Amino acid sequence: MMLRPPRSRKSTTRRAGRRKRAAEAARAAAVPASASRKIRSAERRDAILSAALDEFSTRGFEAARLDDVARRAGVAKGTIYLYFRDKESLFQELIRAMLTPLVGTIEAMGEAELPLAVLADRIVELFVREVYETRRKDVIRLMISEGRRFPKLAEFYYREVLSRIITAVRSLLRRAAARGEVPEALADFPQIVAAPGLVAIIWSGLFERFEPLDVRKMMKTHVDLLFAPRRAT
Repeated sequence: MMLRPPRSRKSTTRRAGRRKRAAEAARAAAVPASASRKIRSAERRDAILSAALDEFSTRGFEAARLDDVARRAGVAKGTIYLYFRDKESLFQELIRAMLTPLVGTIEAMGEAELPLAVLADRIVELFVREVYETRRKDVIRLMISEGRRFPKLAEFYYREVLSRIITAVRSLLRRAAARGEVPEALADFPQIVAAPGLVAIIWSGLFERFEPLDVRKMMKTHVDLLFAPRRAT
């Protein structure tokens, strides 16, 4: 009986690679074509939104061109129109996609029956982690700079984002006032609670290189100034 020569490590590696590729191909084949198309479509849409944020942030809403958005996204300009009617609807969807999940989280916080001190600390952490340290702050900065010139965008932002946040925070403050944690008048002005967040976003775009800002510490100081005196009573 003839003995086969021992298999080399290189040939074994090649066979293992072929088996791995075959398994991957089998898994890919198992995904329905319609599901695969949906995945590719979602990826293109995400790429367009990301490219749009880059262009809007660099050039501003008015100067940004869909041709340049398409180039950044690696798609044909016509592909954008498969997803978005025009530049304005693209900007609106950018707001909705990036900020609506965050708004939902704040609304849930506004309904929670927890001490105001706990909720305030959670809101500070949410802002720093999910807004200031992400590209969401670029969307907000764009609204600050562009909203006055494009009132339809400002109206959309107010309806989809600000009005919902104001309602949630006002509800939270009214319950806190009923427990004696804050003055009743504070519930009429929930914008006061959010003020340092806007300061931080504006500061980061204009003055951060001159004087870095500890945003988390600033916001916690603000919370203490608003609520600490009544925590002790």
